[in-house]
Amino acid sequence: MWGYVSGTFVKPTNSATENYAKELETWEVNNSKIITWINNSVSQSIGVQLAKYDSASQVWEHLKRLYVQSNFAKQYQLEIDIRALQQHSMSIQEFYSAMTNL
Repeated sequence: MWGYVSGTFVKPTNSATENYAKELETWEVNNSKIITWINNSVSQSIGVQLAKYDSASQVWEHLKRLYVQSNFAKQYQLEIDIRALQQHSMSIQEFYSAMTNL
């Protein structure tokens, strides 16, 4: 089902194909199922925001825009800590362990 969320499985559009009606029905059933799963997994206030979207991939993209955060501050601090780490009087094993912890 992840293909519906990721956008790999798109809504059939070629009505000239032999199995169009069946493919469209399958897509709509699965897409609706996934949207229902997502709505049942979020609070009602968030679910209301999702009602305007027609596909599971649109819902997922909306949630991703709202809740995915890049953590540049943490990454920056980690890079500073790694650059600042020096062996000094530590053994190789202690230094390796300190670097691995970072």
